[in-house]
Amino acid sequence: MVYRMGSRGRMVREIQSFLGAVDVDGIFGPQTEDAVKTFQKVRGLVVDGLVGPKTLEAMSLLDTDLTVDKAIDSKFTYDTHYLPTGEYLNGPTTKEYAFLHFTAGWHNPYKCIDHWGRDSRGRIATEFVLGGPSIKGDDDTYDGRMVQAFPSGAYAWHIGRNGSQYMHEHSVGLEICNWGYLKGGKTWAGVKADPSQFVTLAEPFKGMSQWHRFSDAQIEKVREWLYFIAERDGIDIREGLPKWIKQEGAKAFEWKEEAYRGLIKGVLSHTNTNKGKCDIHPQQEMMDMLVSL
Repeated sequence: MVYRMGSRGRMVREIQSFLGAVDVDGIFGPQTEDAVKTFQKVRGLVVDGLVGPKTLEAMSLLDTDLTVDKAIDSKFTYDTHYLPTGEYLNGPTTKEYAFLHFTAGWHNPYKCIDHWGRDSRGRIATEFVLGGPSIKGDDDTYDGRMVQAFPSGAYAWHIGRNGSQYMHEHSVGLEICNWGYLKGGKTWAGVKADPSQFVTLAEPFKGMSQWHRFSDAQIEKVREWLYFIAERDGIDIREGLPKWIKQEGAKAFEWKEEAYRGLIKGVLSHTNTNKGKCDIHPQQEMMDMLVSL
C-alpha cells in the first residue's frame, strides 16, 4: 500500500514516529509530507512525498506494513452471521468473479445482514460484508471486521440487471460498509458526516467529488479478502479493475460492456456492470492497493 496526503491510521503513526519532527496523530498531512520528502532526498530516493515499499524499506518499516505481505491469505479471519435459510440459494457453484460493492449505509456488518434477512426483496445479499467506522466518527468498533452472510459455494442476487445471469451464480460479492457520496458534508439520508470521514476525489465520479472515505483498515481487509478468495475459489484477482487502473486510472470504475456481458473474469466494481450504480468510488488508496496485487 502507498501512504500519501490524507492517509490515516496505525501505519501513518508508525511513519510519523520514525520521522520524529512531526505530530504523531495518525493523519498524513502537509507536515508529514514535507518530512517524508526531506527523508527521501537524504536517502537518495524519488522525492515525491509518497510512502511506498521502497520508502518503507528505507525506514525499516516494511515488515510492519501487513498490506505488502503477499502471503496474507493465511492471516485472513472472518466471523459468520448467516442469513435465514431461504434468503440465499444453495450451491455449490464455482466462482469466477469478485464484485466490490458498498452498502450506502450502516457501519455495523451484522445489522446490514439482519436487514437483508428482514427485507421483502427476496434473496439479495453478498457472501461477505465488511464493517467500517461510523460516518459520525464516533465508533470504530466494526472497522475492518469481515462477516460471512451465507456458506461458501452458495449465492444470492447482488449485481442487479446485467448482461449475464451466469455472473450472479458464479461470483463472490463483498459489501463494504460505506455511505457513498456526500453532499455538503451530509449523506443521502441527511446524516452529517464527521470531517475525518470525507475524501475529495481528484476528479468527480458520477458527478460527485465528496465521498465517504474507505478506512485504512477496510482497504487492508479487502486486500486480505482478495488473496483469500484467489486461493479458495481460483479467481484471478489481477484481472479486471487492477489491470484497468494501471491503464486508465479512475476511469477503470466506469461501466464497461465486456464486464456487463460477463466476459471479464476477475475483480469488478458494481459500476462496471450497472450504469445506474455508484459503488464503488475510485478512492486513491483503494486504487493503489488494487494495482499492487
